[in-house]
Amino acid sequence: MVYWRAMNARDRLLAPWHSPVPLTGVLAFDVPRYLDALSCAFTAAHCADVAEEARALAGSYGADPARAEAAGWLHDVSAVIPRARRIEIAQGLGVPVLPEEQAAPVILHQKLSAVLAEAIFGIDDARVLDAVRYHTTLHPDADLLAKVVFLADKIRWDQVGQPPYLDDLARALEAGSLDAAVCVYLGFLWERRAALMVVHPWMAAAYCGLCEPAGGRP
Repeated sequence: MVYWRAMNARDRLLAPWHSPVPLTGVLAFDVPRYLDALSCAFTAAHCADVAEEARALAGSYGADPARAEAAGWLHDVSAVIPRARRIEIAQGLGVPVLPEEQAAPVILHQKLSAVLAEAIFGIDDARVLDAVRYHTTLHPDADLLAKVVFLADKIRWDQVGQPPYLDDLARALEAGSLDAAVCVYLGFLWERRAALMVVHPWMAAAYCGLCEPAGGRP
């Protein structure tokens, strides 16, 4: 009882997902053990892939490799929270839930992963947390680090087979343009927006700001 009185509201809400294993502060060790212990081994493997890719991209394009790797490890840790509870948990945590996220709660995982990165893994680096928070949709104010993690997640996707946009994205990176690679993926989504479950406003704004000539609204 003393323990529970000492916990704040956020910790009480996240209690089912407190780490069941001791954490060392080394994400490459902690994140796989945490996810494995909470029956998310597939996500652990994906996070390892994204962390590796993010570090490599960061080294090539001038972002901080250590921060990129950290965000890669953490970007999907909220897989431990069931999709059916993500709206409830986000609202309980005071995380803004957009109408598009109400309609497609899976997208909330990027915001909830940022929460768990801070609350469970003790991350206080705002740039790392933002890279986690924006990794699915990007954001019009995303910095270089966030773009690196966004692309790493799209290159090392967690679906079967090769991503259909991968060759075009690779060509953009080979030409030396991270932003062009970002626009390959954002353009891929925009062309197929009618088939998407929702068009997230962060994604639309990122496409508008980064990929449309003179920032014209799509």
